[in-house]
This record gives sequence, structure tokens and C-alpha cells, in this order.
Amino acid sequence: MTPIQIIFLITAIVTLGAALMVVTTRNMIHAALWLILSLFGIAVFFVLLNAGFLAVAQVVIYIGAIAILMIFAIMMTRNIADFSESQTNRNWPWALLIGVVLFAGLASILYSWPGISSLTSPISPDTDPISQLGQALVAPNAFLIPFEVASVLLLAALIGAIYIAWDRNGGQEES
Repeated sequence: MTPIQIIFLITAIVTLGAALMVVTTRNMIHAALWLILSLFGIAVFFVLLNAGFLAVAQVVIYIGAIAILMIFAIMMTRNIADFSESQTNRNWPWALLIGVVLFAGLASILYSWPGISSLTSPISPDTDPISQLGQALVAPNAFLIPFEVASVLLLAALIGAIYIAWDRNGGQEES
């Protein structure tokens, strides 16, 4: 095994373990911290694929902004909502069975696909993937609308979290 393969396997195990902990832990803060670890594992995968820009974007946008925003929202609304309830119900074995069956089906489809073992050609030096990505983000027929909608949704979530946590009494108790 090459060192890259060893790094990939270790990262895959850690990322999958962290993703499993995100959905099974009872503490919301711990779930958000496990989410940060799993998102960091995805950034490591981007580095292994020589996609440095996407790795940096993963760290800055998803870990640095969205996950931290989620932690702030959980901490600010902790007194309003009681998170002591169980996050699972009596149907969790069915969900596990369906998840395993779907995973097995997707794995068998990918295994039988002839293109799974073929390698792609390396990127030629004349193409600049970062400029192509930049053009796709600002082109009206590409990703401009989803990019702007995502920014508006994040702004709405931040305003909603501030509104929910706002102290309407100025710190004084109601009589």
C-alpha cells in the first residue's frame, strides 16, 4: 500500500465514524463537533484529489461558517428548546435496514459499472480549473442563482437565530 492509500483509509474510517456519531449522539453540541470532524475529513479527501481550492472552500465555508453558525444557534436557543429527548424512536431498526439495503444496492451498481476501474486523464496544463469554476459561479445559466439563494438562506438563518435569542425584557424578569 502506498502512503496515499493509507491516508485515504484512515481518513475514510475517521470520517465515517464521525458521520455516524453525528446522527447517534444525544448532545446537540457534540453532534455539531462531530459534524466539523466529518467535514474536515471531506476536506482531506479534496486534498488527496489535488483539489486544493475545494479543500480550502470546504474548511472556510462549511467548517468555518456553517458549522460554527450551527453551534452558535444551538447555544443561543438552548434555553428555549429542551434537547433532552431521545433522537431515535422505535422504528430505528427499520431505518438501519433500509440504509444497509440502499448502500448494498448502490455498491453493487457501482461495482458492475465498467467505468469504475478506468482512470481519467490528468488535467492538461492549458486548462485552469479555478477560472472555470469562477466562470461557472457567476454565469447566469450555471450556478449564479443557487449561489445567491444559498447566501440568502444563510442570512435568513442568522437573522432567525438572533430573533429567537433576543432578550425582549432587557434582562429583567416579568412580574
